[in-house]
Formats: sequence, structure tokens, C-alpha cells
Amino acid sequence: MIKIRKVENEKDRMEFIKFPWEIYKGDAHWVPPLIFDVRKNLNPDKNPFFKHAEAALFLAEKNGKLAGRIAAIKNDNHTDFHKDKAGFFGFFETIDDEDVSDLLLDTACEWVKDKGLNEIIGPVNPSTNDECGLLVDGFDSSPVFLMTYNPRHYQNKIENFGFEKAKDLYAYYIPAEVINDQKVMSKLERMSELIKKRSDVKTYNINMKDLNNEVRKIEEIYNSAWENNWGFVPLTTAEFDYMAESLKMVVDPDLVMFAEVAGKPAGFTLSLPDFNQVLKKMNGRLLPFGFLKILTGKKKIDFLRVIIMGVKPEYQKKAIDSVFYLETIKNGNKNGYTGAEISWVLEDNMPMRMTAEKLGAYIYKTYRIYRKNLI
Repeated sequence: MIKIRKVENEKDRMEFIKFPWEIYKGDAHWVPPLIFDVRKNLNPDKNPFFKHAEAALFLAEKNGKLAGRIAAIKNDNHTDFHKDKAGFFGFFETIDDEDVSDLLLDTACEWVKDKGLNEIIGPVNPSTNDECGLLVDGFDSSPVFLMTYNPRHYQNKIENFGFEKAKDLYAYYIPAEVINDQKVMSKLERMSELIKKRSDVKTYNINMKDLNNEVRKIEEIYNSAWENNWGFVPLTTAEFDYMAESLKMVVDPDLVMFAEVAGKPAGFTLSLPDFNQVLKKMNGRLLPFGFLKILTGKKKIDFLRVIIMGVKPEYQKKAIDSVFYLETIKNGNKNGYTGAEISWVLEDNMPMRMTAEKLGAYIYKTYRIYRKNLI
């Protein structure tokens, strides 16, 4: 017997948060999230996302034992920006049982429909500005920081229920031999110097001592540079502040850069150390030795994720991304990183894809966002 119950109290919420430990028991590639972080992100009183959104969390039980979970999400900022009636699902986990997954997905669809929406998109946790996409190719290694991971059978479960592909997101791998290839680096150096002179481009690193003002610049650039991207939803000032506070401990300032053209803010790039290398050893807990593992483990991280690289529309034909790649590789080498992932990149973002592939990067993981019409 399978039944669904809505998360109504703190006990239910903790069951929802801890359920993945049942699914991934013995999976060497899974990276347990920090329970503290997931709890905070799902808390409407702490996460400013919920000032313009709401979510319902559901648990599935089979024969009295937890068998799955799902969140159904209504994001008013998405609806207002895209002028559509799309809801979302996320935080999807299930045992390998189609009856369970069908009931979970059906519950999310019905909740979204009851909110007056006619389409459901996912998985997003809880939006496209957070962890999103279902891993459909590239199961042979662990995910990098803030990327998703899931069992292979989830793809069939979602597609068999009637969801269709909305968009694929690619993760590109930059191997160490590319980073250390003098021909590639020399070519990038020449291009970068030419771009800087021709377009009056200057780059500089983030000033962590003036973080509030730096975050305001990031907000301005981000909400302009990504405005025309598929699935984009502008972040609010409160969301930017929340994100900056959450990432402050893991940021390497040498890997966070701004670009100016003739003295005006033009672009921004953020690369983060692959903090999953540390989280993998913590099993979701900060206590009793989690903070010590963070402090000692952070120094040993040897891989990074190029997570954001954006340029305002009026400067997008000036090849500023090539300057960003050069500076990121140089600073990454200096700080001991031996490889990198560029993620995620939309399948139809050909300028970004071509730049990555010219560098010698190649697609090694594919994530998929699904949609389903509810009418």
C-alpha cells in the first residue's frame, strides 16, 4: 500500500531532508548535502526565495516505510517575468518503484494545477537559480559543487509519467593537459591582450572587504547579462545577499572577477573550488568535527567549477569571456587547481559552447529539465 502525506511539522521536514541517505546508501559518487544548509534553504522564514514563492513538500510511504519525496513549487517571480503559468517540481527522490514515482509526480502536478497553473517544469531545487536538472549522462563520477546527482532510473520514471525534455544543460570538463598546454595559453594570452586594447577592457578581482557593494555590482550585471537566457528568473536583492552569505566561506577571491569597459561594469565571472571534495567526507554534519574538516579540507581542493560567466548584452560581442577564461586558468594554476568543470551551459548557447570547445573542453555530463502540460 502506497500513500502520500504532506510535510506538516519539523519531524516530517527532517524525514524529507534525510531521505536521500536511504536512496544513496553505498553509492560512491553521491555527495551528502549539509543537513543544516538544506534545512535553511527549505525554511520560508530564512530563505528570501519564499517571499515571492511557495512550496509544498510531500513524502511517499510504501507499506509504512518511507519510499520517496517531492516538492511542488509556485514561483511568482518566474510567472511575472515569463508571463506564463508554469509551476515546478523538485527535490525528487524515489525508490525504484514506478507506482511510487507516479504517485509523487501526480501529487506535484495536482498541487501545481490547483494553484491555477497549466504547466509543470523540473527538477529544480527550488528554482533555476539553484541546483537544477536531472543527470541523464555522466554517472561515472561525483557531481561538483552545487550540481545534482541521481540514480539512472529516475529518467525513465519521469519520462514514463509523460514529461518531455524542455532543455538539456551541459557540464564541460577542462582536463589538466589543456590548462598546462603552452600553445593554448599563448593563444589565449594574445587574444586577451588584443581584446583589452581594442575594447578598453579591464578586469579585477572581487574585494571581499567591501562585499556589500561588490554584491550590488554582481546583481546589476547578473540580472542584465542573463535576462534573455532560457529559464532565467531575476534574483531579488535579498536573494543575492542570502547567496553571498551562503557562499562566503567557500569563495576563492582570486576566482571571482569583474570586467569593465571604458570604466563601466560590463561582466562578471565566478568560479568556486569544488567544495564537494570536502562535503563527501562530512556525511551532512557540521558537528562534532565538520568545521575542522572544512578548514583543513578546503586547502586540499584541486578542482574548480566555472559557475557563472556573463557579460551585459551591449558588450557581448567583445569576446570578454576569453579574457575571463585566461585569468581564471592563470589564477587557478597559481592556487593549485589541476582541472575544472564549466557548468551548466544551455545546449543552444552556441557562443559559450564554442568558446569552451576551442579551449579543449568537452561535454562529460548532461542534465535535463523536463516539462509537462497540465491542460
